[in-house]
Amino acid sequence: MGSRTPLFAEHERLGARIVPFGGWDMPLHYGSQIDEHHAVREHSGVFDVSHMRPVDIEGADALPFLRRLLANDVAKLKQPGKALYSCMLNPEGGVIDDLICYYRGPERYRAVVNAATAEKDIAWMQEQAQGFEVSLPPRQDLAMLAVQGPDARTKAEPLLPPALREPAMALKPFFAAEDDHWFVGRTGYTGEDGFEIMLPAGQAATFWTALLDAGVTPCGLGARDTLRLEAGMNLYGQDMTEEIGPLESGLGWTVAFDPKERDFIGRAALEAQRERGDLQRFVGLLLTGRGVLRSHQPVVVEGRAMGEVTSGGFSPTLQRSIALARIEPAVGDDCAVEIRGKAVPARVVKPPFVRNGAAQITL
Repeated sequence: MGSRTPLFAEHERLGARIVPFGGWDMPLHYGSQIDEHHAVREHSGVFDVSHMRPVDIEGADALPFLRRLLANDVAKLKQPGKALYSCMLNPEGGVIDDLICYYRGPERYRAVVNAATAEKDIAWMQEQAQGFEVSLPPRQDLAMLAVQGPDARTKAEPLLPPALREPAMALKPFFAAEDDHWFVGRTGYTGEDGFEIMLPAGQAATFWTALLDAGVTPCGLGARDTLRLEAGMNLYGQDMTEEIGPLESGLGWTVAFDPKERDFIGRAALEAQRERGDLQRFVGLLLTGRGVLRSHQPVVVEGRAMGEVTSGGFSPTLQRSIALARIEPAVGDDCAVEIRGKAVPARVVKPPFVRNGAAQITL
């Protein structure tokens, strides 16, 4: 039996199919993964993401510590509430985890790390904090809900604490507002607008029920994965790993090489990769033949293996099979994917596949 979020009883009450995920017992779906996917694309859905772990980084050295720890540069965060996405690297340039980091004011930040890597992440952060005047309390007292979809913000607004309603609705993307242990970020993992809301664990069930009463659809891990794949968003452990870094995972934009004097962990390894010039490309694939794309399938050109699918599946929005893949630089616009011993034709495309409910590629 895995750990259970404060909403586990609600998931059972709704008849969710529960599966193990990252050491937690989590809902895969509540009856139909496809219906939940379409609900987020067409109106609104809510995900229990309380298995993810907020970590507060506080103290006089919070800024220099994070500038050393993360490949992106938190010095870019000037306005309280502003967030950035970054990878946390090992010295070899591999990805320990990807995370969102929020600036909460002088000497105060909040990072949100992935569930499956939380214990490893926190141990790494504590190890790197040696010599810095900084504290790193994990916020295990908080639950976290992601409300996503074109109607998500308007459905959630009247249910937020009164003092947060106007600030939350005024947020620009990748900003957050907070009040009395509630923290609302305009971020997400679906390619749709919405909020990610951290709140006291004891208030989570009441808020969850209010969202459902307002017409928001409960959604599980299955829809979360197909939505993030359509949005071209990476999944840790598949699209990037401790052996595969951001430059070969489509995440070069999250690495701040300037200023040159900032010596973040993994910098030397990434610079050496750039200098070698033999980096693989991280691309999208649209299957033009019959089949379903899955991780680890070989990408082939004229019978020669030229890469590998990292994440794949069927897109409910496009009604086609899509994937993210890592391929050799020489691969052109057309390739094939080996599915059950057969080379099935595919086309190389630029993610995202879907954003704000609309196709972003030509079918």
